[in-house]
Amino acid sequence: MNFFKKIFGSGESASDEEHESEYSGTSSAPNSHLSLDEQFIFNFKKNGGKFLYCENKDEVVEQFENILEENDWFENEVLCYESALFPLLEENKLFYIAPSHPKFLLASCENLIADEGSILFSSRQIRQNKPNDLPANIVILATTSQILPMKSDGLSAIKRKYERDYPTNITTIKYFEKAKEEDFTQYGSVAKNLYLLLLEDL
Repeated sequence: MNFFKKIFGSGESASDEEHESEYSGTSSAPNSHLSLDEQFIFNFKKNGGKFLYCENKDEVVEQFENILEENDWFENEVLCYESALFPLLEENKLFYIAPSHPKFLLASCENLIADEGSILFSSRQIRQNKPNDLPANIVILATTSQILPMKSDGLSAIKRKYERDYPTNITTIKYFEKAKEEDFTQYGSVAKNLYLLLLEDL
C-alpha cells in the first residue's frame, strides 16, 4: 500500500498546492471512489490536520523530532498517559511526570475514522479528559491498519479489543483548525493543532 508515496512522497507531508490536482473536484463530489486510506487522508486534511506518513519506526522518531524542532518544544512538559510512549519523550528530554503546563499531548488512538477524517480516543489515551481539557497542540501516533470507514466501525473495534476491561470516555476529535466565524457546524467544538504520524503497517 505505497500509494502514500505517490501522493505525499517518502516520509514528507505534502503541500496543499502540490497535490491539489490529486483531488480536484472531490470537495463537491462524493469521494467514494477513493480508497479507505485516501478517504481518511482527504477528510483529515480538509479538517485542518497535519499528516506525516512514516514507512518505519525510525521515520516516526525522525518526524517527531522535526515537529519538536518546528515548534521549539524541546525540554518542555508534555501530557502523556501511555508508558509505551515514554521512551520517545525521554530521548528528547521532555518531561511527562505530573506536568503543570504541558505544551502538547502525545498519544496513540483507538482508530482513525475515514468518512469524518476524525480520530477516535478512549480513556486509554486521554483518561477522563474531555477534548476541551486537552492541550491545544496534539501529536498522535497511529498505524494504517487503524483506519476504519465509520465511527460505528470504530466502536465495534473497541468492543472486540477490550472484551472485559472496556474503556470509558470514548470520544472523537475532528476539527484541527479554527473555524471561520460563519461556520456554524463547528459550534461548541474546540479546534486542536494536531499532527498525525501515520506508520505503514499493512
